[in-house]
Amino acid sequence: MRRTSRGRSGGIGGGEGVVTVLGQRALNRALLERQLLLQRGKLSIPAAIEHLVGLQAQAPNPPYVGLWTRLEGIRLDALTRLMEDRRVVRSALMRGTLHLVTARDFLKLRPVLQPVLERLHNGAYGRRFEGLDAHEVAAVGRELLEEQPRTSAELGKLLRARWPGRDAAVLASAVRNLQPLIHVPPAGTWDSHKPAALIPAESWLGRALEPASSLDSLIKRYLAAFGPATVQDVQTWSGLVGARDAMERLRPRLRTFRDEHGQELFDVPDAALPDPDTEVAPRFLPEFDNVLLSYADRSRILSEEARARVFTKNGLVRSTILVDGFVRGIWRIHRDRDIATLHIQPFERLSKQTRSALNDEGARLLDFAASDAERHDVRFDPLE
Repeated sequence: MRRTSRGRSGGIGGGEGVVTVLGQRALNRALLERQLLLQRGKLSIPAAIEHLVGLQAQAPNPPYVGLWTRLEGIRLDALTRLMEDRRVVRSALMRGTLHLVTARDFLKLRPVLQPVLERLHNGAYGRRFEGLDAHEVAAVGRELLEEQPRTSAELGKLLRARWPGRDAAVLASAVRNLQPLIHVPPAGTWDSHKPAALIPAESWLGRALEPASSLDSLIKRYLAAFGPATVQDVQTWSGLVGARDAMERLRPRLRTFRDEHGQELFDVPDAALPDPDTEVAPRFLPEFDNVLLSYADRSRILSEEARARVFTKNGLVRSTILVDGFVRGIWRIHRDRDIATLHIQPFERLSKQTRSALNDEGARLLDFAASDAERHDVRFDPLE
């Protein structure tokens, strides 16, 4: 049975008192609890996606595996149906990266996060728009996408016809960053790797975006899914600047802690803080999972040594295994005709019991991700 402890801070409202220091394991168990990784949740897929404030979706398959490792009884086609039914959408949001969110969350989140996309555009392409109005280009691009969904390459060619001599990819980037666009399925669905066709969000959803709200609600949702966390963590996750002022405004409604290095941690009231000694079953996380991308300080789940093995030089974030709640290796599935093999590469020597648990969980992963294969195999490989 899990034991839950409630750390005392200076009190909700920032009153004076003893501030609880949360160690690495306490923060780890809080993260796992809120990310549905201590034990699988019984939420619906839309409810889980909203609780997690979206799933990183740089590649099509990771969100599926991310939900499988967090929820009971999930079927591979369930998420696909939600995307086809327009209840879940894929678009650029936090950090300017692709995420899966529910349709109603997209309508709320995109206006708040629009400054992130604009700042990223100005930083990456601003100089290459000299003599052009990027917002005019984005508006023309939106009209072209309202005519029919188009890939970024198709869109760029049409924009270059309007602005000859300009880089087609750069022109298309203005539309992607400055306009709220949705990736039309099958883009983003399981094993679909064709270029995404883009469409304006309002056209796809039949609803207008909501007016941009303050950061307060977004910050509280982040803390509920990832806290306790620092101001820098909030900014790393969202890509927004100016979170410090919002956190100070929220302080009377939050509780505070310190980590072992003295950094102040904020949290929503009454969120669970499981016992640091809570036992955790091994878990398989997909590529780009948000638990590895949503903190300035990742030490609550990922050591610096492990980070060098998980984050590649070309920007990939490998699929990982969690042992005792921490990243202890990587994994991949290799298909050879009708055989699907799960390769696990631990970063350290594992006990016989842990290897057995990983083997069993790996077999379940293959049942989910490679159900069409005639044969499944789980192998432990030496670290290269």
